Amino acid sequence: MARDAGETKRRLLEAATSEFAERGIAGARVDRIAAAASANKALIYSYFGNKEDLFDAVFNALVVDTVRDVPIDPDDLPGYAGRLFDRSQTHPEILRLALWHSLERGGAGSLPDAVVTANAEKVAAIAQAQEAGRISRRFPAGELLVLVVGIATLGATEFAPAPDPAVRRRTIIEAVELLTKDET
Repeated sequence: MARDAGETKRRLLEAATSEFAERGIAGARVDRIAAAASANKALIYSYFGNKEDLFDAVFNALVVDTVRDVPIDPDDLPGYAGRLFDRSQTHPEILRLALWHSLERGGAGSLPDAVVTANAEKVAAIAQAQEAGRISRRFPAGELLVLVVGIATLGATEFAPAPDPAVRRRTIIEAVELLTKDET
């Protein structure tokens, strides 16, 4: 029976996402990933290179999927923050993988090209909206993006669980509304 390489890669990425989110790069084990994916461990090396390259593939896929599924709307940054919150509720591994990346890959200086490109496009869109007077210039575009993403993602974590996620979501949206409101 011929194997389906695409399906095997998908299973490996799915298993690796769970393993890396739970244990980070150093704690993850390719044996557990292969077993969870019902795949031969050698296929990880064949398809991805090594464990670190597999983590990078997981992280890049996460970024690409999030940018696709939660596009920025610079004219509605509160709504964007709400959608990021929703995404982190349905995909709790996002923040954990981002934190592991920061801890084990050295943070912002080692961000994958997909992240750098996505962030540059978001900052440019926010700057354009600021120049057009559609949102406040209180904060530089890059700093505003950091604040919006930070509020949306940290509001969704287990650091301070919300008894009612709808209340937390509303708080996030209102906070970003205050950040983007014209100062006059």
